[in-house]
Amino acid sequence: MASKIEVSIVDQNPVVRTGLETLLVRDGRFSVSGIYASGEDLLAALQTKPVEIVIVGWSLPDMTGGDVLTRVRKEKWRTRIIIYTGERSSEVLRTAIKSGAWGFVAKTEEPQVLLEAVVSVARGRLSLPYVDIDLLNHDPLESLTARERELLAALANGWTNLQIAARTGISRNTVKYHLKNLYDKLGVSNRAMAVALHVSINRNEHR
Repeated sequence: MASKIEVSIVDQNPVVRTGLETLLVRDGRFSVSGIYASGEDLLAALQTKPVEIVIVGWSLPDMTGGDVLTRVRKEKWRTRIIIYTGERSSEVLRTAIKSGAWGFVAKTEEPQVLLEAVVSVARGRLSLPYVDIDLLNHDPLESLTARERELLAALANGWTNLQIAARTGISRNTVKYHLKNLYDKLGVSNRAMAVALHVSINRNEHR
């Protein structure tokens, strides 16, 4: 390409921001037009001057990469978003793609993978290197047993472990055992994340 590809960066980690800027500038094919630590900072800048491509971390201090994608689509900005994240769950991938991400690159990949993803997106092509596309259609709730589905519904209703044990007739230790299996299957680490995933999937199903 004759002209350099204009790229902005938003990530909550200052080391990642600096590293990405250095990587892009040294490559020679890109120009870095803005570096931001939060979603709101990026969105405020895009209101003034939309850029060609933005590399967006998924977990930002004030929102997720999904929120950024939703806002960009709502405003009908022509900016193309590449999600660059350490989050490898199928739900994050599904949300990113369904929300309009042009690219999705894991932070565990080699730097060259990200650079080539930026070039591909600049040429108008979706770039999902090393992504298992089957994850997009995989419903993590399908792998749950009837008991685990029952427990997930109880969590969504705000029940404590003690309440779940009392109302289902199993011991608290058994509740903990089932919850651990539940979290492992869903790829989450606590009940808040499990409930959020449950709510998100149900919301999407009813749209």
